[in-house]
Amino acid sequence: MDLLLHHYYRSSSSWRVRWALEEKGLAYRAVAVNLLASEQRSDDYGAVSPTAFVPALSIDGRTFTESVAIIELLEELVPTPPLRPADLLARARMRQLVEIVNAGTQPLQNLSILTRISPDRSAQAEWARAMIERGLAAFSRALGPTGGAYCLGDDVSMADLFLVPQLYNARRFEVALAPFGRLLEIEAACLARDACQRAAPDAWQP
Repeated sequence: MDLLLHHYYRSSSSWRVRWALEEKGLAYRAVAVNLLASEQRSDDYGAVSPTAFVPALSIDGRTFTESVAIIELLEELVPTPPLRPADLLARARMRQLVEIVNAGTQPLQNLSILTRISPDRSAQAEWARAMIERGLAAFSRALGPTGGAYCLGDDVSMADLFLVPQLYNARRFEVALAPFGRLLEIEAACLARDACQRAAPDAWQP
């Protein structure tokens, strides 16, 4: 497979896809799209992504967007190692956790939303902190009293790929993370993985 990833180093959605690619041991080329310079709004990138969001992954010349769809596709194409539990109920729990971040948390603290909330940076940060705190609390409740190193036991899953970048965002907005001890334990286990480190923003910062 010829894989070409359009991404931004600090984008949590991009981190998820980079991490999935690394976990599966897939070689890929990467093109940086500088969101702060509004490169995502260029005509060239508009031809890549219909939403002008990152990431976008081209597979043998066919391009796909939206991190959930991309990672699910990678699961179908390269099922080993799996990023979804085999058990159907556990897989449903994984999707619930993924959507708490993907639909209910991360979009609400995106720059495009913050600039509509207020032109004032402090007001933007206050909104982002509230949305992230609410999302992490919901994630914790949905997680429940699970055992193992990761969200769903001793195997990393898509739930982890969505949680860890969101915790990175939480720190950017100075969210108090002390109430989320279990999530921090999972994060530490994930950050110890070579694949996670290779995909992390620090590894891609310009």
